Amino acid sequence: MVKIKIHSEPITLGQFLKFSGLIYSGGEVKIYLEENDVFVNEISEKRRGKKLFSGDIVQINDQKYVLTLENDR
Repeated sequence: MVKIKIHSEPITLGQFLKFSGLIYSGGEVKIYLEENDVFVNEISEKRRGKKLFSGDIVQINDQKYVLTLENDR
């Protein structure tokens, strides 16, 4: 599981995809979500505006990411 540190919460799923380096621009979000299996806390998600918080687990295809606030350990 990859830890992704965020500076503040909430962030959107679209922001997460850009911040984690999975896409390069906001215009790619919709296409990326259509072409990949994305789950937030084990629930299928296709909304780029879905709010994410520290502790949420995002799974894309077979890779899992956990969000942590920058000052959390």
